[in-house]
Amino acid sequence: MRFVPYIHFNDCCAEAMAFYAEVFGGDNLLLMPYSEAPADLGFPETDRIMHASLSLGDGATLMASDNPPGMPASPQQSVSVSMDYDTVDEARRIFDLLDADGDVIMPFEENFFSQGFGMTRDKFGTHWMVMGPDKAMG
Repeated sequence: MRFVPYIHFNDCCAEAMAFYAEVFGGDNLLLMPYSEAPADLGFPETDRIMHASLSLGDGATLMASDNPPGMPASPQQSVSVSMDYDTVDEARRIFDLLDADGDVIMPFEENFFSQGFGMTRDKFGTHWMVMGPDKAMG
């Protein structure tokens, strides 16, 4: 079994997923707007994204969608996407890219459990936890 993050947006899914494709070097970005759904499903005629998928390599996938117009939404309220990297340099590079125009929650730095760790909320409201190699415990 594997978990696949599915992020919800309020009308910026296409822009966010294009940004994540740049940050993570993903390929095969799929963007399916509500307007392409079968009419009998009753979705509004809109370019908002009903489903997005981004292949990130190593079998990793990131998925997302916009809420339909008029549907109440509170995207990314209490969840973070966590990732770990083999090197501190790569983890810091990704953290810095995600943090551009975002808000640092915890600066990227060495701590008691990792050679490098940071938390940020990106410009689209997604919370990220980025970690380099673990420190040897004990």
